[in-house]
Amino acid sequence: MSFWTLESIKSLLGGSWLARGAPGATPLAGVVIDSRLVKPGNVFLAMKGERVDGHAYLAAAKEAGAGLAIVEDVAACGTLPSGLAVLKVERTAAALIRLATEYRATLEGTKVVAVSGSNGKTTTTRLLHGVLGAHLRGVASHKSFNNAIGVPLTVLAAKPGDKFLICEVGTNAPGEIAVLAEIVKPDISVITSIGREHLEGLGSLQGVIAEEAAIASGIQPGGVAIVPDAPAEIVESVRARMMSSGHAKPNLVRFGATPQAEWRVGGIDVDETGTSFTINERMKFRTKLVGAHNAFNAAAVVAAARRFGLEDAAIAAALADAGGAEYRLALEQHAGIALLNDAYNANPDSMLAGLRTFSDLARRRNPARRIVVLGDMLELGDAAPDSHREIGDAVGGDASIDMAILVGPLMMFAAERLRKKWTGEKVVILPPLDDDASAARLAGMLRPGDFVFLKGSRRMGLERVAKCVKAALDGARIAPAANASLSSPAHG
Repeated sequence: MSFWTLESIKSLLGGSWLARGAPGATPLAGVVIDSRLVKPGNVFLAMKGERVDGHAYLAAAKEAGAGLAIVEDVAACGTLPSGLAVLKVERTAAALIRLATEYRATLEGTKVVAVSGSNGKTTTTRLLHGVLGAHLRGVASHKSFNNAIGVPLTVLAAKPGDKFLICEVGTNAPGEIAVLAEIVKPDISVITSIGREHLEGLGSLQGVIAEEAAIASGIQPGGVAIVPDAPAEIVESVRARMMSSGHAKPNLVRFGATPQAEWRVGGIDVDETGTSFTINERMKFRTKLVGAHNAFNAAAVVAAARRFGLEDAAIAAALADAGGAEYRLALEQHAGIALLNDAYNANPDSMLAGLRTFSDLARRRNPARRIVVLGDMLELGDAAPDSHREIGDAVGGDASIDMAILVGPLMMFAAERLRKKWTGEKVVILPPLDDDASAARLAGMLRPGDFVFLKGSRRMGLERVAKCVKAALDGARIAPAANASLSSPAHG
């Protein structure tokens, strides 16, 4: 029986029909949870979110061509649209995971890649999609679809005949990656890096290692784990996971800068147009993404692409053309102000890497002022104060930085370190950017000729600053800020 039929899906989920739909309806294919994204034949899964309840949008899904709606709350559906098949299940979130797990088993000709790690997951997913997509047909995670909703949706987006499926896999708490590993069941697992992420839930670096290594429990027979060469514990943790899941001789490939790495990265050169590097001192590659750390992300991409039978020349050409992800170390120029926009998210290691990249580029650019705009790093738990102090020490130790604008209460810990080294207007402390007006006030502190680094956790909304600077192209030039604005009061 085909997977994409009404009866097959009902059998898998064990639900009950509220409406059987019209005969001769469009064949089913794919699952969506947003009625605005429905295409003819899609299955619309009604989920309850914090602000929106999908049960209220069955009519819109039907109008867009949905062939089936799966619901959990009959009362929230209202009047059922005529002609739409509607299946009632106990929990739509569980139904999504079950559908994806069963559908993954049907993808016999599709090689599945899981991309996990503390930093660089979305960037690596984009790069790998660019390289593989230049030669093969397949799909990859949309944006940062890396949780218990996004991963199943990615799996269910694959089509028969696809040669690759790339799933970004993320975590906030212990046990989440193990659940996702059972859905994805990767043929290739790429762990981009290990660092201090989500310590509020994972507790420590050892907790991060244990959680990230859990993806290896789902690696299929004959599969490979592509892992960073440091810390050494991640290599051994992945090996142990593979052995416990039936791999007598686990196939691990290490990438990094140490002699132990099978894919040894060197010769790194970063400029405003991208990053060049070598692998094993002979293969030369380039990505248009800036940052030495992106050489390591790209090396993992090369290692994974090799598993698809692509030659180095083909990989290098596609890698040089592949784009990255939005708000990840993107160089922008607006109203005479240069921005290194890395505002998507932040943890201590990614912020330190971004600061190093900013310093490297600032030395090349010789701008009027070098300014870092740094927002709170969230979800660090008890490690938050010391982590922010570490950032303060790093900024204070960089003689090339002319000003630090620190946003949010946690950045007060960075400020306390900075103010021991810097005086006067070099340190500006601001409350969180709650709206566009507050972002505009921050943007008003910038002047043409500045080179500015934006970095903070996602909820800090620092991308608003870039949007305000860009908006200046359509209006007046951004004026220099008054002294009163530069000495904004501390916000704790």
